[in-house]
Amino acid sequence: MLNISPNKLNKTVDLSKYKAAQKVFHKRHYKQFNRFLLAFTIIGLIVLFLPWTQNISGKGYLTTLTPDQRPQTIQSPIPGRIEKWFVREGDFVKKGDTILFISEIKNEYFDPQLVERTGKQLKAKEMSVTSYQEKVKALNTQIGALGRERELKLEQAKNKLIQSRLKVQSDSIDLEAAKTNITIAQRQYDRVVQLQSEGLKAVTDVEEKRLKLQETQAKLISQENKLLASKNDVINAEVEIGRTQAEFTDKISKARSDMMTAQSNQFDSEAQVTKLENEYTNYELRSQLHYIRAPQDGFINKALQAGIGETFKEGDRLVGIMPANYDMAVETYVEPLDLPLVHLGEEVRIQFDGWPVIVFSGWPNLSVGTYAGKVVAIETFISENGKYRILVAPDPDAEPWPKDIRVGSGANTIALLDDVPIWFELWRQLNGFPPNYYQPEAAMETTKKK
Repeated sequence: MLNISPNKLNKTVDLSKYKAAQKVFHKRHYKQFNRFLLAFTIIGLIVLFLPWTQNISGKGYLTTLTPDQRPQTIQSPIPGRIEKWFVREGDFVKKGDTILFISEIKNEYFDPQLVERTGKQLKAKEMSVTSYQEKVKALNTQIGALGRERELKLEQAKNKLIQSRLKVQSDSIDLEAAKTNITIAQRQYDRVVQLQSEGLKAVTDVEEKRLKLQETQAKLISQENKLLASKNDVINAEVEIGRTQAEFTDKISKARSDMMTAQSNQFDSEAQVTKLENEYTNYELRSQLHYIRAPQDGFINKALQAGIGETFKEGDRLVGIMPANYDMAVETYVEPLDLPLVHLGEEVRIQFDGWPVIVFSGWPNLSVGTYAGKVVAIETFISENGKYRILVAPDPDAEPWPKDIRVGSGANTIALLDDVPIWFELWRQLNGFPPNYYQPEAAMETTKKK
């Protein structure tokens, strides 16, 4: 009860007659209690000035140092049906060992000889391409032969045209000579007729000259016919040149058209060959995917798709595997307020779950059962739990971590910071202030050099 009444209990009741009061109110006990309080106060003051290592605590779990060493699941890139298992959970497998065999569930891949038949189609198309190539070569040879023949024919026709023109010139000269002869014959005939009328020539001479004049006129007419025939030969030669040109142009054009058609068929066949090669490679690789193999040495953890005849889609997880060779690390999380105080290479003390430990967070040298680690990675983006992820690897210069720890087990981490007096740490904790901000010595030296 509170002593708020004006009637004092110790003055109204005499407690000295009681044995308990006599033992408690003895002056000797006051002196011992005062000495105890004095000693406790002195020790407390001394303790307040003892050094205390500030730290950041975090909780995480064991993982591996590199992503390729962490537990993984094996997926199938194609849909299928489980046909046979070759392993059991807990078995050790080497890289490339067959884990299970699957079969196809899509009807376009049911044919067991799909790869062989696609290969035969590919060979047939390749032979078709070769045939078209040979046809193109033959047509090119034919076009060359037609071109050479056209040149020869045109040369022959041109020579004939030249001959016809020369014959026209020759016949024209002969015609002029015939005209000259008929003029001379006409004069001679007129002269003989005049001389005969004068009695100087006989009638026989006149008849002879008349006969010669008629022969000359006949030769003139014949020569005119020859000239016309020669001119007609010239026209025929020119027509022959045009006909030869047109004939061989048509033949060469047809051969070129056939060649273009053959080339088009060749290119189409080559495209089909490329497509068949792609399909053949895809079918061949797909047939190899029917055997699900281990990507690396490890232990089979759990079959995620069990049984025989069970179907699955592409990308579905089939089995979990734990790599056999891995480097341990601790994945821990710190508050965003403490993130600026964590640096790469910083020392961290680790307490593993299930491992005996005595921890003095402020005096790491007195802690027993903790192991040293170094910060090797700091995540730059906040995690889903509202904290930042820190990766801690074993310290090579410290005691090695226990061999019996396993990936996935829990771990508590203590990141060691600056040394301060205990009174300062108590004051900081009472006020909710963060630990002292500091920079590692290496970073400070780099700043000074700059």
